[in-house]
Amino acid sequence: MRVIRYTEAMVEEFVRDGYWTTETFFDFYDRNARERPDDVALVDSRFRVTWAEARELVDAIATAWVEAGIEKDARIIIQAPNSVYGFLARVAAERAGLVSLTAFATLRRNELEYMLEKTGAQVAVIPHVFRGFDYLAMYAELQGRFPSLQHIYLFEDEVPAAAPAGTRSLLEAAAACRGRSDAQALAARRFDPLWDVALLTTTSGTTGLPKLVEWPLAPRVCTSKGRVELWELGPDDVTMAIAPHAGGAAGTLTYFAAPLAGARTVMLEDFDPQRALETIARERVTAIGVVPTHLVRMLEQDVEKYDLSSLRFIRSAGGYLSPQLAREAEARLRAVITSDLGTQDKGSVCGCRVSDPPELRRLTVGRMLPGNRVRLLGGDGEPVAEGEPGVLWFRGPHSPAGYYRDEAMTSEVFGADGWCTTEDLVKFDQGCLWILGRQKDVIIRGGQNIYPAEVEGLLNEHPAVAAVAVVGMPDPEYGERSCAYVTPRKDQTVTLEDLKAFLGERGVAKYKWPERLELTPAMPTVGDSGKVDKKALRADLDRKLDGSAPARMVSGN
Repeated sequence: MRVIRYTEAMVEEFVRDGYWTTETFFDFYDRNARERPDDVALVDSRFRVTWAEARELVDAIATAWVEAGIEKDARIIIQAPNSVYGFLARVAAERAGLVSLTAFATLRRNELEYMLEKTGAQVAVIPHVFRGFDYLAMYAELQGRFPSLQHIYLFEDEVPAAAPAGTRSLLEAAAACRGRSDAQALAARRFDPLWDVALLTTTSGTTGLPKLVEWPLAPRVCTSKGRVELWELGPDDVTMAIAPHAGGAAGTLTYFAAPLAGARTVMLEDFDPQRALETIARERVTAIGVVPTHLVRMLEQDVEKYDLSSLRFIRSAGGYLSPQLAREAEARLRAVITSDLGTQDKGSVCGCRVSDPPELRRLTVGRMLPGNRVRLLGGDGEPVAEGEPGVLWFRGPHSPAGYYRDEAMTSEVFGADGWCTTEDLVKFDQGCLWILGRQKDVIIRGGQNIYPAEVEGLLNEHPAVAAVAVVGMPDPEYGERSCAYVTPRKDQTVTLEDLKAFLGERGVAKYKWPERLELTPAMPTVGDSGKVDKKALRADLDRKLDGSAPARMVSGN
């Protein structure tokens, strides 16, 4: 299945400049199995698999799928918690030439109906029951509505007697084909890393259903190499998926980058802060992939009683990480924080090095990844003066091929020459990219711009603030004023006057001060992404402003 966006000239450019190669992710499993066969590759609470065993199991699973009559380029949905066989299924899909869509475990019938209708997926790989939810029952119902879904594989050893036709145990299928794979037949199904759609990812937008994004392997390998370099990742590292591997926060570190470096990966199946800390200590983990919420929960524990001396760096993504939280995490977990910028549908933009000074790692999203070019444009579409904020546009070898089978939507986002925008307002300083907020989130108060990310970064320094999000509210006099949603730290109280005094002490202009405060026990997030759902906050604020819900606020001028 050929990608829809790349041109011959674009592919030739990225290959010529050395950014794209013909490597696949299975190639790195194969290399590691030859060079380090007895080293442990993947670990969860049940399995511990070496590189040699991982390669053999990948071939076995891929062979089982070929023998089941699943044709090359068939779409396969892998809805897996963090687990060894979840990873093996993803690599096996690539090995068998199946286009894999890795879905968050939290997705339910509504989202999956859309995915099945859009992709015509023939295969689903799922748990029977996870977190008390019966996935098999849900997929049995979906199978009745989508006849293309002919094969269901479970992560369990046994298949329930009442399971629908076409249901098998993935573990049993792998065991049956282990040691008798036809390497030549699998090689014939190999993806062209430059031109073939191999992976589908989902966006975590705040409106409607998630969009599907198609990727060949070359840009994902390219980005993974860039991350390995930024993180100084090597074969002695032990990475850990704390966030779901289906998303970028943990998936980029563990599924994509770790095998390139020959690093081990440990999977935490279901997040629990104490279990996370225990696992880091027991497995001598050196790098973890989290969203900020995980750090907050972990730092609520008695961190100091665990031996975390192996931990080298923390990859935080999927949501805003406050400088205050970053400092506390670094001090108590004794590991450096590294942040970056990228989206599922636009691609990876930039990242911090683990060796960068603390202020850059905590306050910026780092330098542009190799091959990326950037423009900062003003409201008139023209480049802004050096040092001035502008909307981020970029182009490079780290971007996907577009929205799955949707040329119209793809052309709306990507120009013919490959440029696209993340819609972030940014500035460059000290060679790094500083995020000021989303273009649509800018609050214009009496003709003066308030950048929410700037104010949030300052308010996150307040000792009583655990999390903060600033949104605009309509005002007849000024057009807009700002409202701060705040989650207080445990046993702490926060007032609007506290926030104003705090900003005033730091010399912040008064027009930037919030003029309404809403206290909330937790910030709404977009699915499992960890991103604060500002649309939900604005809707909540609208209800309060029109009197349809009681206000929980302290307001002032």
